[in-house]
Amino acid sequence: MGRPALLFVLRGERQWQAEKKAETQWSRSARWQLRMAEKKKGSTTEIVRALAEPLAKELGLIIWDVTFTKEGADWYLRIFIDKPGGVGIDDCEAMSRAINDPLDKLDPIEQNYCLEVSSPGINRELTRPEHFQAFLGAEVSVKLIRPLEDGTRVLDGILRAYEDSVITLENPEDGQVAAIPKKETVSVHLLEDDFVEDLEE
Repeated sequence: MGRPALLFVLRGERQWQAEKKAETQWSRSARWQLRMAEKKKGSTTEIVRALAEPLAKELGLIIWDVTFTKEGADWYLRIFIDKPGGVGIDDCEAMSRAINDPLDKLDPIEQNYCLEVSSPGINRELTRPEHFQAFLGAEVSVKLIRPLEDGTRVLDGILRAYEDSVITLENPEDGQVAAIPKKETVSVHLLEDDFVEDLEE
């Protein structure tokens, strides 16, 4: 049975009330989400995401991304949260506390792991279709798995479209457009972060 490690920080009365509200929502009307997550077939990250989203919503947060990676000998389950205006340590602590018990009950991870909750960072990574759709028109940096013929491996440009897992990138200097299959990229990051409030719409 995997057990997450948590970071505890001091919090104020308002933050405590928000946590209790999330816990109450869990105990009264979100138990079905646990049952659905238990039945859900897919990756660990998708199962955890399905569990985390209703809890985050009660705290006024959105789940930006969930990753489960091995670094050295240790496994890390990372939940990236966001909200208009950005998140702080209190938000991360509240989300950690809200999901700890449901995650322990679901127990989707066999090995020991460390649970980390944080913001996406200034240059957030775009990984899901809704990420790309939310940031159409934004400047992004695309890192390729294999370099182009001229040796270029990183392309910066304006994200013009994302369809069928293909990224359409425009060079702002000459207007040329390139179509890049997402499967041929290592990562796609924003060059400038501008939170999109209706991301979950």
